[in-house]
Amino acid sequence: MKDVAARAGVGLKTVSRVVNGEAGVTPDTERRVQEAIEALGFRRNDSARVLRKGRTASIGLVLEDLADPFYGPLSRAVEEVARAHGALLINGSSAEDPDREQELALALCARRVDGLIVIPAGTDHRYLEPEIRAGIATVFVDRPAGRIDADVVLSDSFGGARAGVAHLIAHGHRRIGFIGDQPRIHTAVERLRGYRAAMEDAGLPVDDGWVSLGSTDPARVREATAAMLAGPEPVTAIFAGNNRVTVTVVRELAPRERPVALVGFDDIELADLLGITVIAQDAAALGRTAAERLFRRLNGSDDAPARIELKTVLIPRGSGEIPPSS
Repeated sequence: MKDVAARAGVGLKTVSRVVNGEAGVTPDTERRVQEAIEALGFRRNDSARVLRKGRTASIGLVLEDLADPFYGPLSRAVEEVARAHGALLINGSSAEDPDREQELALALCARRVDGLIVIPAGTDHRYLEPEIRAGIATVFVDRPAGRIDADVVLSDSFGGARAGVAHLIAHGHRRIGFIGDQPRIHTAVERLRGYRAAMEDAGLPVDDGWVSLGSTDPARVREATAAMLAGPEPVTAIFAGNNRVTVTVVRELAPRERPVALVGFDDIELADLLGITVIAQDAAALGRTAAERLFRRLNGSDDAPARIELKTVLIPRGSGEIPPSS
């Protein structure tokens, strides 16, 4: 900064104001300082800035799986909000492993991010209590925190699944299968609850063989789909609990001669061209709402932790409107 000040013919405070975007500098002076910065290749020392201000202008995002298309628009929306607040986003993947989630979240805290947005893999988040008390704002998204009271932004998984299954029932289906994610995951449980509620609303029984929760690994989903479509009274429709399940079910149904109706939770790429009926949630809105909530906290809001639930939308495209073949 001394070199920049000498080259521009100004004081250190003037350089500081220009670097930090503060008022009180004439356009001509700012131009001279910027020219000196460019000529000397000066870069602000953010470590020193952190020590002085106590803020890093960075936030952390802990995702489930960076490769999952659902998290692309969510992450992008968080990044856009962070950028609008002059902050950098650092993200990582828990791979649906609670231990890895904790390790990643605490590593971000150790690097003194100002706040965290977490898509939980685990069910106990008391490990974050010391960090929250130390001032690291924390918001959970897609799933609620476990065993602590914190802000959370969710989609209406229960209502969306209930609407999707009711749609299949309205098109004549009585034997409807449900294939979902692992039973320890909040969204999987809520979507199963919505499925059961829709069946109960219609006075329909649910056979044990019509429900399958577990890994979204394609082999497991193919096996579950095949089992539901076997026997003398197979299901005539399937409700898929998330985007990865839907993709595998579509591939499993494609070569079969008997048509099977399908509604999937989450929209997927090419679903419009393939004619797949879905319950769509707005991943970008989830990320944007969570990030805005986080920056409200960082700007001093001391409201009680909020549970914000966003609506889902049924998009009929053909697969959910196929009538039962038997």
